[in-house]
Formats: sequence, structure tokens, C-alpha cells
Amino acid sequence: MVVDQIAPELLMALASGTVGAAGQQIWTSLRGLVARTPSGEEPSAENELSALDEAADDEERARELAEVLVRRAEQDPAFAQALETWRRRAEVWDDARTGAGDAHNEISGGTFHGPVVQARDITGPMHFGG
Repeated sequence: MVVDQIAPELLMALASGTVGAAGQQIWTSLRGLVARTPSGEEPSAENELSALDEAADDEERARELAEVLVRRAEQDPAFAQALETWRRRAEVWDDARTGAGDAHNEISGGTFHGPVVQARDITGPMHFGG
């Protein structure tokens, strides 16, 4: 089974702990998957996972974790299958979180008083005027 590379940006978002309960649950499930005892001398990814936990914004650490996960999957078919299932679930969550796809906003008819804002992914308060 060939396992696709996991995007470092996805791992960084999950490791940050600021992605809500669903994201934290997905990160915890990766921790559980990595904690499964590898057979033989396969890379476990536990060190890389912990390193990213300590510095969630470190893209190099995220890339290292992604690479070790793929190497372990190449050596362990059961891990590969579980990791692929995890990756698909994480990507579905990430697509929902980031609003993958185009946004289309339309304002028509009537008279509008006050500001009109068309935006995507606002993460904080908005203030108008005064």
C-alpha cells in the first residue's frame, strides 16, 4: 500500500492545539496510532511527534514527522492502512475547517445602510466606525 505524504501544514495546525475539539481529537488519534508498538526496527515517529508538540509552528519538524510516518508505513502494512485512514479523516476535517473551494457572495436588490463585508476565515472581532 502506498501512503501519500501528509502535508506539514496539516500537522502543524493539528499540533497547535488551537483547532477546536475535532482537530484535537484527530491529533490525539495520531498520537495513539504512533504509540502502537512497531514491529522490528521500524521508525516509530514518537520523537518527531513530541518535537512538533513542543514547537507546533516549526515547519521543519512537521516535515520530519511526515517523512517518518511515511517510512514507517512503507515497512508496516497494518500501520500504512491505519495511517491512510487517519490522513483521509484529517484532510476532510481540514477541508471543512479551511472552507476548501471557492466562495461566492452576492448582494442584490434593496437599499443597504451600513457596511457590507464579504470575507472568508475571519478569526477575531470586527469593528466598524467609531
